[in-house]
Amino acid sequence: MFPLKKIIPVIAAPFAAAPAASAATEAAEKLFEIPLWDGFSLPITNSILTTWIVALVLIALIRLACGRPKLVPSKGQYAVETVLGMFKEILEPILGKKAFPAAFPLLICLFFFILAQNWAGLIPGVGTIGWHETALAADGTETETFRALFRPLGADMNGTLGLALVSFGAWAIIVLKYAGAKAVLFDWFGNKADKRDVPAAVYYFLSLIFFAVGFIEIISVIFRPVSLSFRLFGNVFGGETLMHSTGYFTAFYFLELLVGVVQALVFTLLSAVYIGLITNHDSGEHAEAEEHA
Repeated sequence: MFPLKKIIPVIAAPFAAAPAASAATEAAEKLFEIPLWDGFSLPITNSILTTWIVALVLIALIRLACGRPKLVPSKGQYAVETVLGMFKEILEPILGKKAFPAAFPLLICLFFFILAQNWAGLIPGVGTIGWHETALAADGTETETFRALFRPLGADMNGTLGLALVSFGAWAIIVLKYAGAKAVLFDWFGNKADKRDVPAAVYYFLSLIFFAVGFIEIISVIFRPVSLSFRLFGNVFGGETLMHSTGYFTAFYFLELLVGVVQALVFTLLSAVYIGLITNHDSGEHAEAEEHA
């Protein structure tokens, strides 16, 4: 079970840099386990605990701001609708009108969820409140390790990889539903040149080139979750380390607030671009290209 007594000696040091520095170099630590059935239990880490708390606070704030939706919106509902309208203007040209209704709810949730998790890592105490554990080494010396009670989701590679896999799964479902497998294959392997504008020999040579490039495109698609997860992890983990090592220096603090917004926006826009690369075409574009081919 969770050792609550061990938190007391360090619970008064949320701004301290010493325990935070060691905490920033640790992976997500298991706090306790929830038994599900015989021989299997669900491990709860400090980053999962932080994620749950931040998600509940985010849901409560949005519900409190909107309340019961009305035809004449309240100030909170108007603010939320204004933000959604801004994102609609940004994302709809990227996604295309067909895929936008399906992709927009996921993308807007990803943005606000990642933003809230990024800013949660800047709260004093996240990564610094915890307890110390001592272990006996093989040579008989004792080593002391700091275990943090809270860690931001972005500083845990499991969390960022999970978000990237959600984005990748949504990409596959939306693209196959609104563009189709034929459009995906043509986007990867199809000849993008117009046969009427180039000589026949050049056109067929380009067909071989586009076919070979298609395999490179498949590799890049496979590595998209890796790039999304490492980009977010590196920036959040680096920001957490910077905050702890400088004792939440004011200038760096406001810089990290901006970085949190930028990284949430980059993750969301990249997810939208990956979808829009295939779904955001004119209705007859692929059919016309195939007819020319």
